[in-house]
Amino acid sequence: MMQAGEIESALDDLVIANRILANENVVDAYGHVSLRHPRDPRRFFLARSLSPDRVERGDLMEFDLEGNPAAGDSRQPYLERFIHAAAYEARPDVQAVVHAHAEDVLPFGITAAPLRPVIHSGSFMGEHVPVWDIRDRFGDTNLLVTNMPQGRDLARTLGGNNVALMRGHGFVAAARSLIEVVRMSVYVPRNARVLLAALRLGEVKPLSPGEIAARNAGYKPYSPETWRAWEYWATRAGCAHLLSKKG
Repeated sequence: MMQAGEIESALDDLVIANRILANENVVDAYGHVSLRHPRDPRRFFLARSLSPDRVERGDLMEFDLEGNPAAGDSRQPYLERFIHAAAYEARPDVQAVVHAHAEDVLPFGITAAPLRPVIHSGSFMGEHVPVWDIRDRFGDTNLLVTNMPQGRDLARTLGGNNVALMRGHGFVAAARSLIEVVRMSVYVPRNARVLLAALRLGEVKPLSPGEIAARNAGYKPYSPETWRAWEYWATRAGCAHLLSKKG
């Protein structure tokens, strides 16, 4: 059973995740990352409405799966917390969610060209990356996911995939661990940059389904090679002091 100290460590990791995503230019003033509550799967943690590079432990809020703040917390939450709530509601396997607006992925949400993994580190996004268009179900909006019906519709498009694009908006990534969703979110824009460059040069040779499966086989969130990246990114982001070694 997870002890209180382990929950504290998980919240430190959520602060690290915010700082990493900001430092690696996955998020800017907008975008957010969340973590399912380690003891209560019907709740999750997400920062108050704040730029990710400024998030501290005291900025973290707790929410239910309807996107409601817990314990009467009256601080301003992110408007798009429903992206996270709906993903956790739909996917019991998901333990962490990222929503970001990385510019490199945006062309693949507004053209017929699919976002496909073409570099080995892009394999974690999976073979298929669907595109969600809020206009299909909700007409003309401000493109923000501001309620549960919109969040649930996005979650249906995400389905069992790791990443979904949002037309003219950004992407959502979901994973079995916080370190995994951060790793994936760092490499999705990098993969997109390589794919865009390749499309300008000619024929593209994406990773095969077999290569993707081989890359993802036996993945462990806190393997030495995965921890190496987490430690590297945390150090670059200036929050290595929050690291707690995982076994």
